[in-house]
Amino acid sequence: MRAVVQRVTDADVTVDGEITGSIKKGFVVLLGVEEADDIADVRYIADKVSGLRIFEDEHEKMNLSLMDVGGQVLAVSQFTLLGDARKGKRPSFIKAARPEKAKELYDEFVRQIKEKGIFTGEGVFQADMLVRINNDGPVTILLDSKKLF
Repeated sequence: MRAVVQRVTDADVTVDGEITGSIKKGFVVLLGVEEADDIADVRYIADKVSGLRIFEDEHEKMNLSLMDVGGQVLAVSQFTLLGDARKGKRPSFIKAARPEKAKELYDEFVRQIKEKGIFTGEGVFQADMLVRINNDGPVTILLDSKKLF
């Protein structure tokens, strides 16, 4: 499972002209599910996201987590994070999970984040989404449950 975590001042997702999810200060989490992923991968990413210390403390050091600052999460499923462009110019998505499995694990990620008491907005699974992100910093962190990076 891969996640791109962006620290934001605010963000929202629009589908067919309607906002389906929006947050204030927090993280936009773009989430890609791999075919080999399971509940352990979800747990790893959810724990990393909720505990990631990338908000500044009183000494201007990135030392505070989402939970420390009362931040929110906007979760957006994005299978293209599993795109492999090492060969040729057209990415291969062969490692991306089938939609049924991807939705199940995406929904579990959202459930685990909410279970931690974090307000969570969402995109619409498999929809054509317009994601508006006001990246704060900018700060962007890459996570991979297989610890490839």
